[in-house]
Amino acid sequence: MALHTWLLFVAAVFGLALTPGPNGLLALSHGALYGPRKTLFTVSGGVIGFTLLMALSMLGIGALLQASVQALIILKWLGGAYLIWLGIQLWRAPALHLSMAEKTGTGRGLTLFRQGLLSALSNPKVILFFAAFLPQFLDPAADLWLQFALMALTFAVVEGSVECLLARMAHHVRPWLQRSGRGFNRCCGGLFALMGAALPMTR
Repeated sequence: MALHTWLLFVAAVFGLALTPGPNGLLALSHGALYGPRKTLFTVSGGVIGFTLLMALSMLGIGALLQASVQALIILKWLGGAYLIWLGIQLWRAPALHLSMAEKTGTGRGLTLFRQGLLSALSNPKVILFFAAFLPQFLDPAADLWLQFALMALTFAVVEGSVECLLARMAHHVRPWLQRSGRGFNRCCGGLFALMGAALPMTR
């Protein structure tokens, strides 16, 4: 993977990590309830769950590319269309209501880890998202599995860092999301749509 492609991937993953979602909400709620140190269990569970789903997507993409490298072009355009659709859905989504904090239960480390893990694994749309997202950055002429490993490690570091930051800033971010969540959703949705339109045309 070329350096400029990896830097573009890092920027895209930061945008993805900042987009409102179940695991980000869980990190906010647990950060407010139990503090950032205990929320590390929640974040670890979520990152492991996402990494497992990413691995499943990578296996499917790898099998497809072994059958036909030309399939990458088709996959990139289909993935771009899916990202645009996700952007439209996020644009139209209402602001998040952070009522999960009252339902999170005990603050034991294993419980928090399990909640983070299940929150990630229980969202089958994540597999579809990775299947649409990852091919945009692949170079079929380079080592496929090395690229996959680099993307998985990058995603895990960025996603974990952002969720830890959300947990640390929980008391400040929660009220802001309540007030400005609709505008934030539209900003993220617009970025997703732009990314879906632009990335398939890159070489």
